[in-house]
Amino acid sequence: MPNKYEIMRKEDLTPDVVRVTVYAPLVARKAKPGQFIILRTDERGERIPLTISSCHEDGGVSVVVQKVGDSTMTLGEMNEGDCLQDFVGPLGVPTEIPEGGKVAVIGGGLGCAIALPVAKAMHDAGCDVDLIGGFRSKNIVILEDEMKAACHNLYICTDDGSYGFNGMVTAQLKELIDSGVKYDMVFAVGPLIMMKFVCKLTKEYNIPTMVSMNPIMIDGTGMCGCCRVTVGGQVKFACVDGPDFDGHLVDFDETMARAATYKEFEINRRREHQCRLEGMQNA
Repeated sequence: MPNKYEIMRKEDLTPDVVRVTVYAPLVARKAKPGQFIILRTDERGERIPLTISSCHEDGGVSVVVQKVGDSTMTLGEMNEGDCLQDFVGPLGVPTEIPEGGKVAVIGGGLGCAIALPVAKAMHDAGCDVDLIGGFRSKNIVILEDEMKAACHNLYICTDDGSYGFNGMVTAQLKELIDSGVKYDMVFAVGPLIMMKFVCKLTKEYNIPTMVSMNPIMIDGTGMCGCCRVTVGGQVKFACVDGPDFDGHLVDFDETMARAATYKEFEINRRREHQCRLEGMQNA
């Protein structure tokens, strides 16, 4: 039997994105689509909130991580057999899964790892699911086969036209709607700017839209207040009230401004991290 919070499997999806499966049987037993965990790589590590991508009968819980900051770089360098310090969850309110109807599930980039379990749950519940996945280019497309199995129709979009539909997910969604497809609801997860414009589009067509928010988060209990978002003029906390909210009520501009708070800090830490690695290689 694996050790507590041991990395059971690790898979590089792209040079910058990795899928890590951690032994956490209690989490695996309780988790539902849309919920997340908070982990620490070691006792001095920061808390990293990550939405659960999948759970497995062997007690494994998979999360997909993009190596963009100091802590995610550290996680990305860990190997099978290594153990995490903490792996807490499941946290957050599960995504509400409709029983039947026509739905569009939209993922942007790494958001496709979150869109996948939601699409699968809706598909299994009898919904007619169109899954739209957006990426910058073909070489960073992830989870295509798994997404294809979780929906009726999969539409891959690339910004540069190197694969699938040439354009943004919003353009693909608009094309489908204008062709006569009638959606009962839309679920979107990905970059804030993407979700903002998905919601702007669906509001024009009066299509109910839910979005999954992943703002700055620390404790996951609503006590720190870092994950606050304004929804319908009221302050909500993504960790306990969400992460899913009515996209037509979310103040995306405020959330994007708050999300940029530590951008320069993370860029500097990434440079320091790369310099340390270069020093080790040259030693």
